[in-house]
Amino acid sequence: MDENNGLHEQEDGTPEEKLWRAVIATTIQEWIRGPLRVKREAERYLFNDEKDFPEVCSSAGINVNYLRSRLASIRARPMPVPSAPAIRAA
Repeated sequence: MDENNGLHEQEDGTPEEKLWRAVIATTIQEWIRGPLRVKREAERYLFNDEKDFPEVCSSAGINVNYLRSRLASIRARPMPVPSAPAIRAA
C-alpha cells in the first residue's frame, strides 16, 4: 500500500482486495450516477457509515479517511448545470 495516500494501483493486491475495491467503485458510481434514492443511500454509506465501510476499505487495502477526504473534495465541487435546449421562434 502506498503510505502517502492509502490507494493501490488497480493491478496490485490480492483477489480479495480487488473484489472489495470493485464494491467500493460500484458504490461510488451509484453515488455519482444512480437514481436519487440510490445516490442518497450510497452517500450515507460512503460518508457516514462507521462500521461496515471502514471494514470494506480495510479489506480493500484502502485508507478510509484518505478515501473519504478525496470523496468530500468531489462532493464540494459545483455540479454542472445542464443547459436548456434553445427555443427557436417560428
